[in-house]
Amino acid sequence: MKTFVKFCGLKDAAAIQEVPSGGAAGFVVNVPASPRNLSPEEAATLLEHVPAEAEAWAVVVEPPAALIHQLFDEVGVDRIQVYGAVPPGLEFLEVHHLVPSIAVGPPGGDVPEPKVPPAEDYPRIHLDAAGQPVPGGSGVRPDWEVCARIVDAHPGRKFVLAGGLNAENAREALETVRPWGLDVSSGIESAPGVKDLAKMRAFVQAVTEFESTHA
Repeated sequence: MKTFVKFCGLKDAAAIQEVPSGGAAGFVVNVPASPRNLSPEEAATLLEHVPAEAEAWAVVVEPPAALIHQLFDEVGVDRIQVYGAVPPGLEFLEVHHLVPSIAVGPPGGDVPEPKVPPAEDYPRIHLDAAGQPVPGGSGVRPDWEVCARIVDAHPGRKFVLAGGLNAENAREALETVRPWGLDVSSGIESAPGVKDLAKMRAFVQAVTEFESTHA
């Protein structure tokens, strides 16, 4: 697939095997309020199951620099998606492999349009719904029109769209926002934190079908 697909909040080997080639497995680390939460040690064990042609991402909230170092150096993730502030004291290569998540308000809301960090610091940017107490897996959709304006205003940037995605609306999201990638968590679950393999396959199929008509 040309579209980058990240399956987030993974907690078991069977679900990790469903990550498509060129995509990413996302692991929520040190976010106790999340039903998808893992310790760094648990994430490290699961990394063994990530397909060779896919990336491993950690997802963190307001992380200290020590956690960033640990996730890159000991756990071995490829990228770290960060909600909240990026801590000071990081090396250039660490910063370069962070993916800041910027908050976009809901449709019809009055949340100010977010500022996009510079490309020289962050090659990839995550777009998610604003105002959620537990980032990731909220099922809340950001304003796609705002997201599309952000994407259009920064040609060539690698934006990953998240929030309220599932197999039923993946095509509409790709047509409307035109992001580089999609990130899905609750939309491929049968219960909070429990991935549904059939829904994961349906999501990939929806993206594949979109691409077959937009070659």
